[in-house]
Amino acid sequence: MQQDKVQIGKAALWMTGAIASFSSMAIAGRELSAVHDTFEIMMYRSFVGILIVSLVLTATSKWAQISTRNLGLHAVRNAVHFTGQNLWFYAVTAIPLAQVFALEFTQPLWVIVLSPLLLGERMTPVRVIAAIIGFIGILIVARPGATPISLGVATAAASAIFFALTTISTKRLTRTASIGCIMFWLTVMQAVLGLVASGFDGQITLPSMQTAPYLILVGLAGLLAHFCITNALAIAPATVVVPIDFVRLPTIAVLGMLIYHEPLDLWVFVGAFVILAGNYLNIYTETVRILPERNTSPTQPM
Repeated sequence: MQQDKVQIGKAALWMTGAIASFSSMAIAGRELSAVHDTFEIMMYRSFVGILIVSLVLTATSKWAQISTRNLGLHAVRNAVHFTGQNLWFYAVTAIPLAQVFALEFTQPLWVIVLSPLLLGERMTPVRVIAAIIGFIGILIVARPGATPISLGVATAAASAIFFALTTISTKRLTRTASIGCIMFWLTVMQAVLGLVASGFDGQITLPSMQTAPYLILVGLAGLLAHFCITNALAIAPATVVVPIDFVRLPTIAVLGMLIYHEPLDLWVFVGAFVILAGNYLNIYTETVRILPERNTSPTQPM
């Protein structure tokens, strides 16, 4: 029991880093929007990412892991993620930050819906119920009819779909590629996509003394957030990590109120809690199903 508490404490510490990273990335993205468009933000973020990933690969002597195997799938994954990230950066400039984060929490629900089509996974009754609960949460957050559906709400919701497609393609890539390889092609390909998209209008705004720190922060926070979540999931089960991740919502809501004077919307919290309930139902059911299989599997020799 004491060991479990220690593990949960360590996971909570990692998730604190993830929450701080996601929150700082959202605030930095909004601050940058006055000078840089979303394509430029993604381009400079990727340049920072290339530097960090290259340093890590060099320090760990893992350059041999980088290969061109399944390069087409890497390209699809990174194009999808690039689209989702651009939509997300637009959303953080257009609607309250808490609303963006609430809609972003629907990503696992879209994975449930799309996995049978793209990965051949079985759609169980519990997954159907979880998805329905989650989409009720979306309706509570967006409240169609009570308030007009703005472009910001639409882009935030759409970004969750593209992030789900990223997750699905990542699942396929991890069968043949290391995390280092995936991260390398992620930063390199998105740098190219960002450069092409940014230069399409013939103008690319260079970083200034004011925007450079925010651009570096976006690049660092993006990588650090996923690193923290990965470590948290390695220590504690998803049934522990996901509720901790939910703390992102009140955190960003308070920051939005203090920094940008955004009102605290009760319906956003109610809808986000319903979305969390749908996610948690699916995760808990999957955990209960998998644990007996692990306990009955033959013990591997040391």
